[in-house]
Amino acid sequence: MIVPKRSQISTPVLQLLQPEDQVVIDNGIFQLRLTNPGGKIIGIQYNGIENLLELNNPILNGGFWDLNWSVPGTSGTRGKFDEIECNSFKVIVETEEQIELSFTRTWDPSLQGDQSPLTIDIRYIILRDSPGFYSYAIYEHKENMPAFNLNETRIAFMLSIEKFRYMAMADDRQRLMPLPEDRVPPRGKELAYPEAVQLVDPVEPEFKGEVDDKYQYSCENKDNKVHGFICLDPPVGFWQITPSNEFRTGGPIKQDLTSHVNPTTLAMFMSTHYGGQDFVTQFGSGEQWKKVFGPVFIYLNSVADKNDTLSLWDDAKERMHKEVDCWPYSFASSEDFPKADQRGAIRGRLLVNDRCISKEYLSANGAFVGLAPPGNSGSFQRECKGYQFWTNSDDDGYFSIQNVRTGDYNLYAWVPGFIGDYKYEKSIAITAASDVDIGELMYEPPRSGPTLWEIGIPDRSAAEFYVPDPDPQYINKLYINQPENRFRQYGLWERYADLYPDQDLVFTVGSSDYKKDWFYAQVTRKAGDKAYKPTTWQIKFNLESIDHNGSYTLRIALSSATSSILEVRVNEEEANPPHFSSGLIGSDNTIARHGVHGLYWLFNVEVAAGQLLQGENIIYLKQARSVSALNGIMYDYIRLETPPLSAMYY
Repeated sequence: MIVPKRSQISTPVLQLLQPEDQVVIDNGIFQLRLTNPGGKIIGIQYNGIENLLELNNPILNGGFWDLNWSVPGTSGTRGKFDEIECNSFKVIVETEEQIELSFTRTWDPSLQGDQSPLTIDIRYIILRDSPGFYSYAIYEHKENMPAFNLNETRIAFMLSIEKFRYMAMADDRQRLMPLPEDRVPPRGKELAYPEAVQLVDPVEPEFKGEVDDKYQYSCENKDNKVHGFICLDPPVGFWQITPSNEFRTGGPIKQDLTSHVNPTTLAMFMSTHYGGQDFVTQFGSGEQWKKVFGPVFIYLNSVADKNDTLSLWDDAKERMHKEVDCWPYSFASSEDFPKADQRGAIRGRLLVNDRCISKEYLSANGAFVGLAPPGNSGSFQRECKGYQFWTNSDDDGYFSIQNVRTGDYNLYAWVPGFIGDYKYEKSIAITAASDVDIGELMYEPPRSGPTLWEIGIPDRSAAEFYVPDPDPQYINKLYINQPENRFRQYGLWERYADLYPDQDLVFTVGSSDYKKDWFYAQVTRKAGDKAYKPTTWQIKFNLESIDHNGSYTLRIALSSATSSILEVRVNEEEANPPHFSSGLIGSDNTIARHGVHGLYWLFNVEVAAGQLLQGENIIYLKQARSVSALNGIMYDYIRLETPPLSAMYY
């Protein structure tokens, strides 16, 4: 598949050159050029293309590490953008087989308030016969450094606008992309927020009317392993491969950016996307912290026959699997990146005990099982400072997690089909070369009594609910014939008022179908120019009799919340105060960012038997905050349980 730049060289020679203010590495397949001592990538020469990178943007050129940070007390999730410019350079390894370079930025106290208080060591690794290069970085906050907030960090590549037009991030999510100038007025029209732009007069008419938004190409951590762009002439691929998620934050289903218009390809490590302020990482004054982000691999490939151009994606996937199999890499030289023999493993089996479903223990089929820093049940989804290691159990509930860094962890899990979070009660110490057999673990999901009725599937997503067709004037053509990706279209929240112009949603247990009759997000209703009002949904159900021996329990699991207040009332729509209020929750902005899940919430609402009626009952679910069109919640699953049964039942 790979066509080397200098194919006449049978044995490529690895060379390191240091012209003035630059460092150049050439392995006979490609050439990498960096600033010295800044550590920014200003050139990638490959397969006859002088430079794969763009250097003529008004801002943000080439390839670079960056971060976004703020001082303590800053509100929101955005602070100061810091394109990392290093101030020292060192050759760490130089052999016939490998070169590893270090570009370091030390913290200067005189720049307090202007520069993030971190020591940053950025590494680049080039192997002799490799069609690409590796990069990783060690971030450290030391005892002499002030407090600050870290909002985001990543590697960004600004690719040649002329060359790279075709983006690919999944088998069903790849397309020819618009030009960056199509997003700028008057060719582009900004919609509800700056990232979403309608292409009203694009350079190429085929894009006219489409909406372009980088969040339409977001991906869950567990699937975000390879993405990038293809140059059609000559056929060349540029791919960002992430072989492990151990250094990413928020767990396996946190979503983040991939590749998008400009053309831009990102390696995301920390961000507030789909989590909001919960992902702002706060460091205290003198708090000692160190973390290694990466290595990630930048893979270059090409084909001679233009008819095989799109096969570059298939080749990139194959290379991704190869990189995953090689993790942890043996060639990264930093002592902060442990090799395979310096890591440990854990294995066991997870069972589920829900006697209202089965009197026998159930295998936790397909459970998400992970090690993450110690915390409360479910805390992994907001955890940002440490490392996380996740896997899925097999059909019988068995799991194995390999290549775990040494340290103390909690074991967390959740099981599709069951609500709630599991946490093993003891701390787990992983040591070098250890193989911990934790045995059989039992998860008992929240349960008071048998289910009277339920809405949805407990899978931490709103994807099973009704996702409307987009407004025809706001379409991304990629998703027109993809029902499973329909939620990625722009402006779906506005369709609620189209479908329910006068009255809010009413769901009748026994006759309504949540796939058709439960809107995917409970949003506000427009009440005028920049004015909105709350919405109240109703769940109607009948009870032939009422059990007065205890309380009923209403379980409400949310898959997302954005500046919302969920109020629950039972048979009294105007009850004040409501029978339950969540208070102000969430800032994950999932509705605007074309998702069906952000952070998971579970509320257990006690319903006294005296609140219920023999015959028809109504539960009122009010999203009571109405500041903007994008205030809203997404439900994962709702269930009403009877009072607890006697011990005889169990």
